[in-house]
Amino acid sequence: MLTQVLAAAETAGEAHAETISPYAVGIGIFAVFLLLMFATIAFRSVGQRHPAVEEHADPHRQHPAKHPGPGARH
Repeated sequence: MLTQVLAAAETAGEAHAETISPYAVGIGIFAVFLLLMFATIAFRSVGQRHPAVEEHADPHRQHPAKHPGPGARH
């Protein structure tokens, strides 16, 4: 399908194809990562809003966690 689109563009008589500058691509990628960084910083305290709650032992779980608690000796 892409080759058909390219062939149609060539037969349309377009003399040259404009390309995007590599600097524009780099600036765009940098801007996206900067936006992701700001979102990460904005939501960094979400995990600290409430105290941690102990997980209850659910007998219906298929694979219950059988790890010793904190401070337990192996």
